[in-house]
Amino acid sequence: MSTPRTGPVSSSQTIPDPEARNLPRAKTVATRLSAEELDEIEFAAKRSGKQLAAWLRDVALEAARPTPDTSEVLLAEVAATRYMLLNLFHASATATQDGAHLTPETVLKIRETADSRKQQTARKLLQDFAAAEEKNGGKR
Repeated sequence: MSTPRTGPVSSSQTIPDPEARNLPRAKTVATRLSAEELDEIEFAAKRSGKQLAAWLRDVALEAARPTPDTSEVLLAEVAATRYMLLNLFHASATATQDGAHLTPETVLKIRETADSRKQQTARKLLQDFAAAEEKNGGKR
């Protein structure tokens, strides 16, 4: 469904987006904007180096498509690193105290344990954080 344009076509709409040429697109979505809103959107599109239609499409699709939450993955890696560091320091100190050396097998075991518990640890940390946020009414 196409809406006829009224008024002049802006210069940002005259050059087709090369990426858009490769995909068949037959549908049009129209919306109404104030002059100020249109200026803001055109400026954002220009700042990104894209034509207005391509920028609008990309922004709409980005908002519509779910993206994986990387915070849990990153938190899991930080938790694993913390676990490994603390356990390596402890194992090294204990070995030194006993007049021994930290063995490669011990290091591998610490790494394996850190990897096996990192997701569980990250989820618990996130749950605890959410519970504390809820308890405090969203205040930190």
